[in-house]
Amino acid sequence: MDDIDLTALDRFACGFPHGIFDRLRAKAPVWWHPPTAHTPDGEGFWVLSRYADIVAAAADADTFSSRGGGNRSGGGTIIEDLPADWAAGVLLNMMDDPRHARVRRLLTPSVAPRTLRLIEEELRGRATAIVAAAIAKGECDFLLDLAAELPLQAVAQLLGVPQQDRHQLFAWANVALDYEDRELGEVTARTRQAVAETRAYGAQLLAAKRIEPAEDLMSLAANATIDGEPLSDMEQAMLFSLLIAAGSETTRNSIALGMAALIERPDVWRRLREDRTLVDGAVEEMLRWASSTPYNRRTATRDHTLGGQRIRAGDKVTLWWASANRDAEVFTDPHRFDIERRPNPHLAFGRGGHFCLGSALARMEMRVVFTALLDQVGTAELTGPIEHTRSNKHTGVRHMPVRLTAVG
Repeated sequence: MDDIDLTALDRFACGFPHGIFDRLRAKAPVWWHPPTAHTPDGEGFWVLSRYADIVAAAADADTFSSRGGGNRSGGGTIIEDLPADWAAGVLLNMMDDPRHARVRRLLTPSVAPRTLRLIEEELRGRATAIVAAAIAKGECDFLLDLAAELPLQAVAQLLGVPQQDRHQLFAWANVALDYEDRELGEVTARTRQAVAETRAYGAQLLAAKRIEPAEDLMSLAANATIDGEPLSDMEQAMLFSLLIAAGSETTRNSIALGMAALIERPDVWRRLREDRTLVDGAVEEMLRWASSTPYNRRTATRDHTLGGQRIRAGDKVTLWWASANRDAEVFTDPHRFDIERRPNPHLAFGRGGHFCLGSALARMEMRVVFTALLDQVGTAELTGPIEHTRSNKHTGVRHMPVRLTAVG
């Protein structure tokens, strides 16, 4: 295990390093990752790579906190400690119950399947137009022209953001999430500016929603109360940044990497075109295959034994969802892309109390996009290499050159 460094981002520059995690699951499923030259905070952390251990940790929020634990002043869900009351404990995904459950309960109706059905027909029309425009170009950047576009339009609509602003927000989020010009724990002038501009935009939007609320998530966040008290200004600002990033980033990467898998398997593409009852299963397999959020961190709140290893209070513990989704103990032939995989209990949306709030939206967007593709595209081929994001936190795509030909 001496050559494994999960904080060396170059190891993720061509996609998720599944070979490393095959070794970890086989030899050290609960492994202490020692600090390296790349490791933020200069301290090691636990790596959980096996499905059963990850599910157990995700289900035990009392022991494995999303906020912090032990004697730490900070915490959060990425490897480096984030400050308490700025990110840890304020961002929805970095809260613990009961606050987490109360804020989540406030937002859930806005992204529930019953609510989303009201906008599904509109999204179908948008997806049809997006695919038609990409086909008309002949050769397109599948990530920018197609995979990112419907999630961006949908999240803008749900949050109450003017559609003309969506690409600027997309650009800021990309800078904040990618590590193209930096290492873990580093902040550059470019990332600092992107975060500041996103927060300034969010503050202006929230102020407008307090004066003139509408039927959207940011109006809800700006005006709702929990136990008679409004969300704090910091909670509102951080929620806006989170939803902009999470609402567009993970779904676009699942769409892009799912399409890449289909391009490599034209026989599967033909089967999907002939039998649309397979689409839902294909979406689930794409989610497992892409695993666009590779890991989340937790912090041990007390001493605990897992997988035969003694974890101490305050230890950082990373749950590698992407590894669990290739665990042969759960998935037969896990490195095979199989749109008829049954069952498919993937962890692409996490597990436990922090199960992804937008899972129904992501599934609907993927179903709508691939239905539009199957309706209009006869063949698809890569015309160049896929350019991946350089990150261990987001298995993403920067660019994906593709030629689409119309049906007929």
